[in-house]
Amino acid sequence: MFKKGMLNPAINMQNFKQIVKKGCLAALAAGTFMACQQGAKTPATDGKDTTGNVTTAGSQFRIAYVDLDSLEAHYDYFKEKKTELEKRQQAIENELRGNETALRNEYADLQRKAATLTQSEGEAAQRSILQKQQQLELKAQNLRGQYAEQEAKFSEELQKQLNSFLKSFNSNKKYAYIFSYRMSATNILYKDEAYDITAEVIKGINASPKPENK
Repeated sequence: MFKKGMLNPAINMQNFKQIVKKGCLAALAAGTFMACQQGAKTPATDGKDTTGNVTTAGSQFRIAYVDLDSLEAHYDYFKEKKTELEKRQQAIENELRGNETALRNEYADLQRKAATLTQSEGEAAQRSILQKQQQLELKAQNLRGQYAEQEAKFSEELQKQLNSFLKSFNSNKKYAYIFSYRMSATNILYKDEAYDITAEVIKGINASPKPENK
């Protein structure tokens, strides 16, 4: 009546482990932080200009870059939201793991009592467990989807926050481009630290208003 092993109520927890890690800003690293306007051209000089920034004779525009690894490590809002997402993920994992354990125990109990049940009772009990397994799989899918949606919204909030800050940061049109840089994933083969404005960005963005929680 019961085929040992025919029911596998396990939920694939490995697929759910979407760790919030360095990478919530990865969507921003795919391109560049656009700090606007190629039209703002300053007279070119050799060496350093009056603000202490390195320039090149005949240059048409000035650039800078932000180190995303450092930004993620020191951007207070990012760290706060990252912690919230990690707690949410852990809560979901714990809930699904508890549901899975309960279902396994119920199935094991049914196997132990199989000899005392009539065929109709056994079949009804087995159908009930299979239905619960399907419900648990659907629940896991829904929770994963909700979490993925939260993560996507977080990335979108970050991008809006950074774009807004950099637009204000570069309101004097000092830079034509502000690039992003990440050691583990970059197409920039060489960078001159003279163009690194990460510390300025971190200081400024931490002082700016945080997005309102919705």
